[in-house]
Amino acid sequence: MSRLTKILLVLTVAAGIAVPAALAGSPHFISSAFTVTKSGTSITVTGKEAGLGDESQINVVLSATAACINPGQHHPKAANKTSVSAAGDFPVQNGKADFTLSATATFQPECSPPMTVVFTDVTITDTTNGLTHSFPGTF
Repeated sequence: MSRLTKILLVLTVAAGIAVPAALAGSPHFISSAFTVTKSGTSITVTGKEAGLGDESQINVVLSATAACINPGQHHPKAANKTSVSAAGDFPVQNGKADFTLSATATFQPECSPPMTVVFTDVTITDTTNGLTHSFPGTF
């Protein structure tokens, strides 16, 4: 085998090893890009995920617990607590994806003033990559 053939063989093997590493990602949420807002009986989470490599899209799920709270900050009935969720597929561009998801709580009977809806256990999950981010506190 000639010297040039050996060099070409080594370069071909090296390129074959390097290409999958270049396409592989390191998915992670950008914590500073999260916003959580509440409006009436709805909660909205906006965020960004990066390190997505060559994926074409991600599936993101928002989940939370909604409770109807009276003016004394008490949860009057077990029936006035419900789980809410929303999901969507978001395109990946240049290894990152922006997403916005909203979920609305419904109660029977209705949660009407002076009672208010409070959200807890707010979580975002990227089901494509198995990532989860939880937001502490109430909204």
